[in-house]
Amino acid sequence: MSNLTDSITDFILIGFPGLQDYNNILFGFFLALFLVTCIGNLCILGLVILDQRLHTPMYFFLWNLALLDILMVTAIIPKLLAVFLEHKMISFAACFVQMYMIISFGTTEILLVAAMAYDRYVAVVKPLHYNVIVNLKTCIVIASTVWMLGFLIPLIPVTMASYLPFCASNQIMHCFCDYPTVLSLACTDVSSHATGSLGFVIIFVYTPFIFVLWTYLKIISSVIKLKTEQSHKKAFSMCFSHVIVVLLYYISRAIDYIALRIDNISYDGRILIGGLNYFFTPMVNPMIYSLRNEKIKAAAQKYFRIYILIPEK
Repeated sequence: MSNLTDSITDFILIGFPGLQDYNNILFGFFLALFLVTCIGNLCILGLVILDQRLHTPMYFFLWNLALLDILMVTAIIPKLLAVFLEHKMISFAACFVQMYMIISFGTTEILLVAAMAYDRYVAVVKPLHYNVIVNLKTCIVIASTVWMLGFLIPLIPVTMASYLPFCASNQIMHCFCDYPTVLSLACTDVSSHATGSLGFVIIFVYTPFIFVLWTYLKIISSVIKLKTEQSHKKAFSMCFSHVIVVLLYYISRAIDYIALRIDNISYDGRILIGGLNYFFTPMVNPMIYSLRNEKIKAAAQKYFRIYILIPEK
């Protein structure tokens, strides 16, 4: 991604434009958020590796989700913390690398959530064939495909954007190198890039969403046919955590979409709302999958007692 411009070789990340007087508070807040997110997701990674009971397809996909969450916050927050410490400069290349990584991790997560929906669909609708359909080989193929597509798909639009001429302002009114925000600084017509990014969103955000909706319609239809209330509870319990993650992810996307079209929302409000997927979703995902999951609770209790030396009750 080489820079063909005549002037701009660096960008300045403004962070939160209206909250410059609160940089110390913001630094503490985002540092805590970063640590909580990393610790929570590292716990998931460790428990899935250590505990044999968690060596199943569902937890295999959860392991991938936890890894993505760590990578997402690592791509954004360390540089954001530097911005709060007045180290706001970011090189042209570093900015587009950050942009590419954020889009790649986000795309991979969208596809992974759809893959997890397929796993839940097979578990509920075809339980007798689950171990045959969703075996280790299938999981590896699905995960490999998800990661490969997640990293290949954004390559063309980000590379093309890096060759745009940036010869006006170099101030990015955001807390990271956000694709549309950076493109708005180009001193040329970017309508074709905007059209391309809209097509990207339609194909790689809404298509997986439609697939997830289809899987849950099938799941609900299958559950309705079950005769006992206990069977209903068991089926919905199997899907509860994933449903919450899906709702959280797409509701935050919808809030972001709506907020961008409300004129009286400040820059800071737009940036914070736009960061819901990038900051808060990775933090709460481990909590969602832990609070109602007896296997993860049992594994956490077992290994935390071993490694943190919490005495047995």
